[in-house]
Amino acid sequence: MYIMSLDQGTTSSRTLIFGSKGLLISIAQEEVGIQAPRNGYVEQNAHHLWLSQFDTMKKALEKANIPAYQISGIGITNQRETTILWRKDTGQAIGPALVWQDRRTHEWCRSLVEQGHLETIQSITGLKSDPYFSASKIRWMLDHYPDAKNLAASGKLAFGTVDSWLIWQLTKGQRHITDVTNASRTMLMDIETEQWSDTLLDLFDIPKSILPEIVPSAGELAYTHKDLFGVEIPIYAVLGDQQSALLGHGCEEPGTAKNTYGTGCFLLMNTGQKLQRSTHQLLSTITWKKDVNEASNYALEGSIFMAGAIVQWLRDGLGLFKASHEVEALAMEVSDSNGVVLVPAFTGLGAPYWDAQAQAAILGMTRGTHRAHIARAALEAIAYQVADVLNAMQKDTNVALTELCVDGGASKNDLLMQFQADILGVPVLRPVMSEMTAWGVAKLAGEVSGLFQSKEVKWTLDRAFEPSLSEDERCTKLALWHQAVNKVLSRNPSL
Repeated sequence: MYIMSLDQGTTSSRTLIFGSKGLLISIAQEEVGIQAPRNGYVEQNAHHLWLSQFDTMKKALEKANIPAYQISGIGITNQRETTILWRKDTGQAIGPALVWQDRRTHEWCRSLVEQGHLETIQSITGLKSDPYFSASKIRWMLDHYPDAKNLAASGKLAFGTVDSWLIWQLTKGQRHITDVTNASRTMLMDIETEQWSDTLLDLFDIPKSILPEIVPSAGELAYTHKDLFGVEIPIYAVLGDQQSALLGHGCEEPGTAKNTYGTGCFLLMNTGQKLQRSTHQLLSTITWKKDVNEASNYALEGSIFMAGAIVQWLRDGLGLFKASHEVEALAMEVSDSNGVVLVPAFTGLGAPYWDAQAQAAILGMTRGTHRAHIARAALEAIAYQVADVLNAMQKDTNVALTELCVDGGASKNDLLMQFQADILGVPVLRPVMSEMTAWGVAKLAGEVSGLFQSKEVKWTLDRAFEPSLSEDERCTKLALWHQAVNKVLSRNPSL
């Protein structure tokens, strides 16, 4: 028997099939498009998200030559906060999905702060008032998508993040649910009661009837419709992608942390069954709830908007190279950035600054600056942002980080990983398996089905990057970075 893991991300839909003891049997992937029709607008076709995911499920089964009835369970992990509205009677989305990167609701979120609602939002949800989260996107869609309000009033409209959307399609509308990890990213769930907040629904004027049922991250959550694969397959686990990666790394003890290097960077530190409130601009989030009768596990999270996307900009915007992986070789042509600092505030700055109006800049250039210095500064910018978030986490928890687990596409970049270790002053651990996001939810689904025993499925270390900078060198580099950041902030720095 096997576990099927669905990994619906910002740039691709993927399906992975794992056998006993976590052996990867097959993988299928399909790119998904992303549109930016206006400055600050980031959209996707919701139906393409579903169809591409369904296609990869069929392809992964074909590659593995496995009949569907041998899949003992499905785990779903997904890009979080991305928001979809659809008709309950037809299952058709009523407009584009608004992606987590979308910033069109900045003014609405800022008005909530100006009206004095920030403390209420933070105390209920553990989040900031920011366009990143689903609530402001829902409000915008209700106001702008044709007939959205009428459909909501008549009980025919459904909201969901990508997990809800996929489950609706997989069950042909029989289940409208979301797990607690995804619900905790909507800016609508009370993080302590794990129920939708009537206070916030009233404040944002969002009808409760459109919301999915909140369920644990694991259990017999749903079954696929028999028409899809000729058999009903249980959906045993659902996790937001960053929570899934945390579990995949085995960061199940308080104080352990992981960072995923994707389009953005997402750094989570496990705080155990303690809901840690941040005083340093971080988010409190649920990592998983493995059983309806089990207490939830929590984490502090720092979300960095630009990581791999910086490399994409160097490739597509500046034309410095043709393929993203070439950035490492280009950056290695020089021994350092020669004083060049790139602050990647292309869509503002996320944690721990939360400045939506900050603007990107390249500082410290001279006549001696060339493209290799800029490439190196771009990689260093990723590591500097991670250092800022970890510094805030350590202040919140009074726990000193001893090591950082890493995954994601850019974690394959040895130069970046070494600089990350240098600037943090702790080892950076990279596993052999790069599929930690898909693996985390697969592991959870496998435990529910009985196929996996948690002690049997540990990841193997590929390389440990040990810090090599002196403390003085590290502090000098960080000081130069913070000077640059302070120059692009739209207001006084929060650090």
